[in-house]
Amino acid sequence: MRSFARSVLLAAILTRAYAAVGPTAELTVINTNIAPDGFTRSAALVDGTFPGPLINGNKGDTFSLNVFNGLTDTTLDLVTSIHWHGIFQTHTNYVDGAAFVNQCPIIPLESFNYVFNSGEQTGTYWYHSHYKAQYCDGVRGALVIYDPNDPQAPLYDVDNEETVVTLADWYHYVSTEAPLVPVFNSTLINGLGRYPGGPQAPLAVVNVVPGQRYRLRLVSISCDPGYDFSIDSHQLTVIEVDGNNVQPLLVDSLEIFAGQRYSVVLNANQPVDNYWIRALPNFQGQSFNGFTNLAILRYAGAPAQDPSNDPTVNIPTSLLPLNETDLHPLVPTPVPGNPVPGGADININLNVTLSDDFTQFLVNGVSFDGPEIPVLLQILNGANASELVPAGSIYPLGANMSVELSIPAGVPGGPHPVHLHGHSFHVVRSAGNSTYNYDDPVIRDVVSIGDTGDDVTIRFFTDNPGPWFFHCHIDWHLEKGFAVVFAEDVPEVSSTVFPTAQWDGLCPAYDQFVGLNTTSSK
Repeated sequence: MRSFARSVLLAAILTRAYAAVGPTAELTVINTNIAPDGFTRSAALVDGTFPGPLINGNKGDTFSLNVFNGLTDTTLDLVTSIHWHGIFQTHTNYVDGAAFVNQCPIIPLESFNYVFNSGEQTGTYWYHSHYKAQYCDGVRGALVIYDPNDPQAPLYDVDNEETVVTLADWYHYVSTEAPLVPVFNSTLINGLGRYPGGPQAPLAVVNVVPGQRYRLRLVSISCDPGYDFSIDSHQLTVIEVDGNNVQPLLVDSLEIFAGQRYSVVLNANQPVDNYWIRALPNFQGQSFNGFTNLAILRYAGAPAQDPSNDPTVNIPTSLLPLNETDLHPLVPTPVPGNPVPGGADININLNVTLSDDFTQFLVNGVSFDGPEIPVLLQILNGANASELVPAGSIYPLGANMSVELSIPAGVPGGPHPVHLHGHSFHVVRSAGNSTYNYDDPVIRDVVSIGDTGDDVTIRFFTDNPGPWFFHCHIDWHLEKGFAVVFAEDVPEVSSTVFPTAQWDGLCPAYDQFVGLNTTSSK
């Protein structure tokens, strides 16, 4: 009976449109064949779509997202775990979703209900698998928390599920068969794109009405490349960065790295026509040849056809590119610590290098390797900070302290975007900049560490007990060890974080599954 009901549910999912769900939803991770750029391959998808369904809610909502594992393709990973990227998870560290840091993975035919309150958070977020490189196989989608009293609301007229724009890389091989240095085959904008030499697959269309102002929520759900984003003949006003409102800033292009989000206001004030939406990857040799890395902005009344005969696909000259140091919080927000380099209570330099055989990333000489017992479970079982494993990758942080992280650039494979779970942070020194801003730097949760010579520096405050992942958001690099865990206020975790009985059952079920399926082990 259960099998029949599940089959009916999956059939319904596969025929469902990209409708938004939430804040309460049933989500099913399944395998199916898709061809978003014209090339067919097996994928792992949330509710059978790429990207997964938009999850939304309002400020202060409690989200209840029950994830059922319906994976069956043994050429891909069979277990899963979902991270709600950018959500602080205050007192709910156990649903942060990072496998072997905050939980054991969900095994096939089982589910786990992620329940968390959004608190005061609003803005643009996303979700993705946090098990190995599974999100590169398709387990990724956008999450939006709307603010009924948005202070930026006078700047736009339209903000709905149709104005969410996802940028993704796509691969013609599965993550379990990726080469040492994976290279994507195509860029997908809202789940559609083309690859060089491939068929004339459909391109995504964003529809606008002349005279309306649109809040476009740009979400990089990329596994690797950053994108130079622009829309021909249109300027964009940046109003939000990674869930944080900023003073409006006019640009005509912006670079968005893996995991980052921007809300930009587009004024549909140009002549009625079709315009190119461009997302040029930061990889050498990328172009718009073959109408790759493109989508279409279509004004109502413009020809409803692919403008592929448009000869002007060369990169337009950007006169107002986004500079991160020009971004400032909408509401003044003090930077933790003293206004000098090294002026925090805790100052940590994270030096990133490659192993001698060039196969692993090392952070301060150690490559992260997820433990058999999740870090949170170790803490709840009574381990103190010095006993936590993996040794060398755990950084204890005391309670209610300012923390400064500096991350020198230069390791190959960059620029590397780094993400901190459980917090946003002030970027007191940005890539491409040698000065420090302790007055009004941008607040975000993913930042590029730049190129050789850069020493990106961030500040945050330890007010959220639990183990929090800090890692490169190029997923292939995380898999190769570019990560550490900040064990925050370890003594208080057991009195502030109370996992459910369902969470308690994840590790025994996973251990049993691994025992029966040795090829599916961590």
